[in-house]
Amino acid sequence: QVQLQESGPGLVKPSQTLSLTCTVSNGSLRADFYYWAWVRQPPGKGLEWMGAITYIGNTIYSPSLKSRASISRDTSKNQFTLQLSSVTPEDSAVYYCVGTYYSTGMEYWGQGTLITVSS
Repeated sequence: QVQLQESGPGLVKPSQTLSLTCTVSNGSLRADFYYWAWVRQPPGKGLEWMGAITYIGNTIYSPSLKSRASISRDTSKNQFTLQLSSVTPEDSAVYYCVGTYYSTGMEYWGQGTLITVSS
């Protein structure tokens, strides 16, 4: 069973860059037909897909983030990272990393990490 674990700062000040890391175990970022995504859920709102990196390293982002998001990976550590620049309180949310085997649609979710943007 693929397992994912998010790690992050918990609290970020407005205008700073948020950096989150997802560590993947029992699986490989390079495994064929997987993509690795970030999804967030603000308090009282629905899930928002933010972007993903594929098993060959291509990235795709939600247009709504207007180039603020960047996803990268370190295959030697089996980790992928989200950076979100110029954060505002509206970026406060539980952030999840998700692995998807797109041949079947099987998804693996991390437990989520709460990020609060506040001065």
